Amino acid sequence: MELNNIELTSLDGKATTFGALAKKVTLVVNVASRCGLSPQYEALEAMQKKYGANGFTVIGVPSNQFFQELKDSDDISNYCSTTWGVTFPMTEKAKLNGKSAHPLYAALTKAKDAEGKAGNVKWNFEKFLVLPNGEVKRFRPTTKPDAPEIISLIESNLA
Repeated sequence: MELNNIELTSLDGKATTFGALAKKVTLVVNVASRCGLSPQYEALEAMQKKYGANGFTVIGVPSNQFFQELKDSDDISNYCSTTWGVTFPMTEKAKLNGKSAHPLYAALTKAKDAEGKAGNVKWNFEKFLVLPNGEVKRFRPTTKPDAPEIISLIESNLA
């Protein structure tokens, strides 16, 4: 799965690619400001601070797929920075599922979770860990970003 050339637009409107934002190990998370799982931002930012200098990054992808995201990029940016202190890269809002899914999610959702299920994103804060060899590990929304199974994969691939 070649992700690096997929075009993205940052939350501030600048054109970029997945490859330009991604690091050695990248955790892509569809985020939503008004979701009950939004406290996961705290763990995501802590992971960014702890592992960022070693080749890890989180990429937050706001989505209103489940009708829980703020209306525009300025509101999202303000919420993330003032409420959670987010410093990791964020993209503009993107669709996750269906025919109009963003190409990044069209590619990522081919990855299977621990139960062997691929396909549509089920809810906000679904996580896709992209490893240096291009392999994608998928974790469902209720799996916390700093769960042992995610941290061990990050640490073993940064070593």
